[in-house]
Amino acid sequence: MKKLLMILGLALGMMAAAQAEGMGMHHMGGMHHGKMMPKNFRMVPMGKAQILQKGEAKMYCPKCGMTLPMFYRTNHAAKVDGKMEQFCSMHCLVEEIKSGKKVSDIQVVDNSTLKFIPAEKAWYVVGSSKPATMSKVSKYAFGTKEAAEKFAKEFGGKVMPFDAALKMAEAAYDKEAAMIAKKQAMMAKKGEMIYKKMCKPVDKKFATAAEAKAYIQANHLCGDLRGKPLQAVGLYLKSLGSK
Repeated sequence: MKKLLMILGLALGMMAAAQAEGMGMHHMGGMHHGKMMPKNFRMVPMGKAQILQKGEAKMYCPKCGMTLPMFYRTNHAAKVDGKMEQFCSMHCLVEEIKSGKKVSDIQVVDNSTLKFIPAEKAWYVVGSSKPATMSKVSKYAFGTKEAAEKFAKEFGGKVMPFDAALKMAEAAYDKEAAMIAKKQAMMAKKGEMIYKKMCKPVDKKFATAAEAKAYIQANHLCGDLRGKPLQAVGLYLKSLGSK
């Protein structure tokens, strides 16, 4: 048990450095080293989060595997080859756009109403003091320019339409993707330790961390594993599927 706690401590430390489940997650709520952490600004209660995609892994971003309600205020959605997908961030939306698949009907969470709206009608505040998701630069959307300007006045950042925000995200994508890949590789190594100590072995390949996390929970493979440790194990199992 002592050895297991040491492993979990190492994993949590590494994943805190990776900012919770991914880049830009330093405001995760809960306890850390005996101190109360600030509330995660991007998180909303499960009942307030619109989940537009379907399937067993619908609660997770299909690109990075992060839990959608935990980063809901930066969520985007789109039809990908005719099927609705929901992303934790604009970064993951850009990843899907760059995949070569047909991406249409792009939507984003309006931070005023917490409902999805067409992204082309949204006004973004880029670079505010609120935490970013999968990026160094935060991006929050609003249904009106007035609401965006009010947010920017309080928290900083530049107000711009969707096209401009998307262009910035696309320009930064390669550099940010390389940085995220390194962090995820480190998390996957910790996930391997957690998996070997806490989980029942599974002889199944997973194309995404989202699929792995959904399978783990549906089949109770790792007890009550959740949050950052679950994300780490999901990334580890995904890495096995790519080998």
